[in-house]
Order: sequence, then C-alpha cells, then structure tokens
Amino acid sequence: MNYNILQKEVQQFLQDNSKVSPSAIALKKSPFVAVSSAELATQLDGRQRIARKLPKWANTPGIYFPEKLNLEQSSSEQTAAFKCRLIKPDTALLDMTGGFGIDSYFFASNARQVTHCEINTALSEIVQHNFQTLAVNNVKFVATDAVAYLEQQPDNSLDYIYIDPSRRVNTRKVFLLTDCEPNIADLQTLFFTKANTIISKIAPLMDISTALTTLQYVKDVYVISVDNDCKELLFVQEKGFEGEPEIHSIRLFQGTEQELTFTYQQERQETNNYSTALTYLYDPDVAVTKAGAFKTVGKQYQLQKLHSSTHLYTSTELEASFPGRIFSVTKVLPYAAFKKADYPKQANIIAKNFPDKPEELRKRWKIKDGGEQFLFFTQDHDNNYIVIMASRLH
Repeated sequence: MNYNILQKEVQQFLQDNSKVSPSAIALKKSPFVAVSSAELATQLDGRQRIARKLPKWANTPGIYFPEKLNLEQSSSEQTAAFKCRLIKPDTALLDMTGGFGIDSYFFASNARQVTHCEINTALSEIVQHNFQTLAVNNVKFVATDAVAYLEQQPDNSLDYIYIDPSRRVNTRKVFLLTDCEPNIADLQTLFFTKANTIISKIAPLMDISTALTTLQYVKDVYVISVDNDCKELLFVQEKGFEGEPEIHSIRLFQGTEQELTFTYQQERQETNNYSTALTYLYDPDVAVTKAGAFKTVGKQYQLQKLHSSTHLYTSTELEASFPGRIFSVTKVLPYAAFKKADYPKQANIIAKNFPDKPEELRKRWKIKDGGEQFLFFTQDHDNNYIVIMASRLH
C-alpha cells in the first residue's frame, strides 16, 4: 500500500480526473514523484468500476482501491446490506474470506464484533485503512489463513461464521462445493465447534439441491437477484436444526425488495392451472426460477401457466406485484402461421421451451433486436409451438 496516494494533492488529482480513462493516465508521466502512473490508473479504475456497485466507497474521500479482481469479487452494497439483516445484534462474527470488506462493513453495523480475516496482507492493510476512513471501529483485522485462525479460537466463541469460498482454483473455475477453497464441506465439524450459525455464500450457478445434500443443518436458503441478475446464493446453517429448509427468493429491483418463501415439499404439492395466453403475460425474475418456485409463484399470485415446462404465466386481471416482468398481450398465433403474420421487424425475442435460440429466430425471420415489442416463442399447454406478441408494462 503506497500511503503517498492519500496525500491531499494526489487525491485532488484523482478527483479532477475522475472521468478520464485509466489507460490514458497510465500512459502519461505521473505528476508525482512518489506515485507512479500505474498506481494512479489503478485508483481511477477502482473508483470508476464501483461507482454503481459501491457508491459509499466511491463517494468517500480517502478510500484506497486494490486491484480490480478484488473489486470484482466483492459483494455489492445492496446484497451486503441484505445479509446484515440475517444476523442478530450484539453478536460476534468471523468473516473468513474478508476480501475488500464490504460484507464485514455491513455486518459490523449490526454485530458487536466482526473479525475480518484475509490472507492477502496487502489487501488486509487496505481494508483496515478504509474502515478507519469510514469510521468503523468494531472490526478486528487478521491477515492470515482463516482455517488456521479458526482452529485456534476457543470452542463456541463465535455466534456466526461467514464464508465466501473461492470458485477459482489455479485459474480454473469450479462449480462443486468440494472443489472450492476452502472446502466448506470438509470443515463442517470445525465450524460448528466454534459457532452456532454458518452463513455460506455459494456461486449462483451451483445446484441448490446438491448443496443441501452436502451441508448440515441448513435452515434457510436465500436466492438474491439484483435487477434480474442472480448475484448470490446464501445457505444459513444453524447447529442442531432439523426439518426442511425454507427457500427465500429475494428480488432487489429498482430500490424495492420482493420476497417469495416456500419449501420444496410445498412446491412439490402445489398444482397449477393451465391456459392459453390471456390479457397479461408474466415472466418471473431469475431469483424465482433459480429458487425453483415454478408452481409456488403461480399459486401465490393466482396465475395460470402456459405449459408445465414453460415458465410463463398469464391472467385476465393484472397482478402488478408479480416478481418479474409483466407484459400486455397483443396477439397469439401458431408458429406455423408466423411467416404470413404481420410481425414487427424490430423486437425483443424470448424463446422458452422452444427448439430454436433467439439468435437463430432473429436471423431466420430477419428481425432487428430492440424496440418496444416482444416476441415470445414458446409452447402452450397442448404442446403446440406458438408466438406471443406483447408489450412490456413498466
């Protein structure tokens, strides 16, 4: 960490050049003897990269930014603020994979004591400086191997352990819990010797059912999306818990939050009614589909489904609180009749439970991407291929 970057004149330079391309700064001679052009570019890149993801960090003077990989791997403020609500006040938490410290920061606003453990000593130093700048004083910083540190702690000394195991091992992406580092599947006994509750952040692509067979005492699973992009899977394990875990689909969208809670047993027992496309068409948020609430969402919002394998829903009356995109249906026609139909030459194409991909359909029918119209290529409840023309409700 180059503390010369924190000097007033350097910080002013970064502020004055906040909109300049970092690569352009890197190619110029640095105006400062003790700060290189590459270091200035790294700081500018960090500010620009997190402007939307971490606005508090981007807008706080004196924040020091690490390499871009550390920023890319960090939680967003939105998801970290949500996770903070999962812990009780006046508790002790160990963040075993501290990183850039976003989760630790928000946990610290609720917990009595947070330990930020980060094996990268340079990154640990940066985060410690940033927390001083952000006036956070109930976080302990430990720059060491987290498993070794945890083994040294007294039994039952923690209320929570939070861990975000690395899904990149030797530059290779991995998708199984047992392949991540650290291997949280093998650490279950150690975890529950030291803490009562474990919160694990798992890769969004990971299969929930497989993780449930691997992890002990899972009480809650949270599937969190931000603007229809699945960002996090959280598994909350409570020592001694017996029973079926609750699945929570959490949709964070344009400053609002929607939650759909169910169990897989309830999902299996639910039934859906089927219908052709009616006045309104509903496309569920990725948090709903990743959670597997295919029948639950239809039942809760009293919607009918197009097909058992087509996760699109429909109704005559508008259900404005539906967790996903809502469309007004203009026309429904058999796919065989599409060629002769008066279809738009520019539209957004969505293919669900359909043999062809959107790019193939776009090329075949010479339809430009974008515009206000949507074309859904899908199947109805009689297994017929259909096209639904619709416009989105905002």
